[in-house]
Formats: sequence, structure tokens, C-alpha cells
Amino acid sequence: MIALLLSLPSATLAQEPSDAEQLFFDSANRERVALHLHPLKWDAALAEAARRHAQLMAKHEVFQHQLPGELPLDERAAQAGARFSQIGENIAIGAQAPAIHTGWMHSPGHRANILDVHFTALGVGVVEDDEGELYAVEDFSVAVASLGIDAQEEKVAAMLSARGLQLTGDKMLARQLCAEERAPAGRMSMLIVYFEVPDVSRVPEQLEQRIRDGKFQRAAVGACQPRESGTAVARYRIAVLLFPAVAAKRK
Repeated sequence: MIALLLSLPSATLAQEPSDAEQLFFDSANRERVALHLHPLKWDAALAEAARRHAQLMAKHEVFQHQLPGELPLDERAAQAGARFSQIGENIAIGAQAPAIHTGWMHSPGHRANILDVHFTALGVGVVEDDEGELYAVEDFSVAVASLGIDAQEEKVAAMLSARGLQLTGDKMLARQLCAEERAPAGRMSMLIVYFEVPDVSRVPEQLEQRIRDGKFQRAAVGACQPRESGTAVARYRIAVLLFPAVAAKRK
């Protein structure tokens, strides 16, 4: 039998932040720390995406989150090399960076982004036009680590082992089934659980329930490339094969 379970929601060269960009980054973290929230980490890919958007706004003298012909926020951030499960953005035009930050903190929507408890990363882009006006962009995200296939499998396998499951040597079969999503002929005495998640540091609740059933004592883990979904949100695709206990042989 097969269970299909889904759980959904290369960077450019790093550039050092300008003084204005550093001011916005430090100001955002100062607000967060004052409320005992975790500080955000600088994300060079998000900063690159923010700078590109700020440059477009300055070039066309337009104040918008998406200009005509421009990719939406999630796609342009992914194109710059960012990996994330959530993303948000603040934009502004003003004469001075401190005044822009103050304005954001007095705007409910912008303030909510700066103080969002889920966001973990921030990249800032600031462009100054010929008249001294600043075009400022803050891109926030819940950052996702970049893990290879082996690393994904190791993390999930370690969590299953910690839950008392014995890992089998069927990793290549699990990889094959992850990619093909089909039941193998002659191997019906197992349960196949597929899931796609942005974070492989936790076992999905659906899989936890299967483990708690106590019907399965052995497992194999295979990772593969996630299926195209039309979204830039980063995620991992995993197949877990659950096998019942091996019956003891009669003497």
C-alpha cells in the first residue's frame, strides 16, 4: 500500500553592505532585540535581490513591489540564490535612512515584517538617485539550508533511528521510488510515505503517526529533486519506506 503525504507551506558574488544598508539591518535587529526576538542574519542573496529591485525603482522612478516585466518577489529572490520557505518585503523612498526606518516602524504592515517572529534572514538594498533620494528595499525570509541528497537522507534517517526504527540497505530503492512515485512490483509488504518540506530537521506529523502505530520497525530513506510546482519556495522531497518486523523463522 502507498500513502502520499505532502507538506508545503547559486548566489551571485557577495557584496559588502553599504553604510545605509548596514544602518537598516542594524536598526531592524535593534527593534527585534528590544522585544526579545532573535536577531536576523544577513543574507547576501536577499541583499542582491533587494538591490536589483531598488535599482529598477530608481531607474524608472516607480514605487512598487513589482514593476512591469519584473519577476515576483519569490522568483527574483530565488534567482539571486536565496533559499527560503517564506519571504516578505519592505520598500520606501526617502531623503534619509533613519527617517525611512522610523516610517516603517510606524506603518503596521512594514513593522510586522521587521518584527515577524518567523523570519530569520534579511537582505537590504539601497540606491541613491541623482537628486539624493534613497530607494530602500528590505527582503526578509525564513531561510532554508542548502543540503545535498546524501545530507538530506542522513538527517531524516537519524531522526527515524532515534525513534527506534532500524535502517535497512534499501536506500537506492527509496531514491528510485522518490523520483518515480510508484509501487514496486513484488514489494507490497511496505508503506511508502512521500513528503515535501522546507525543513528536514523535523519529522512530519503524518510520518510520526505511522511510526507511533507500531506496525513498522524498519525503514529506508531516499531523497530526490522536488517536483516542479511553479513556486520559488525551497523544499526537499523525501520518500520513506516503512517495513514491518521480520517474522522469526521456525526451527
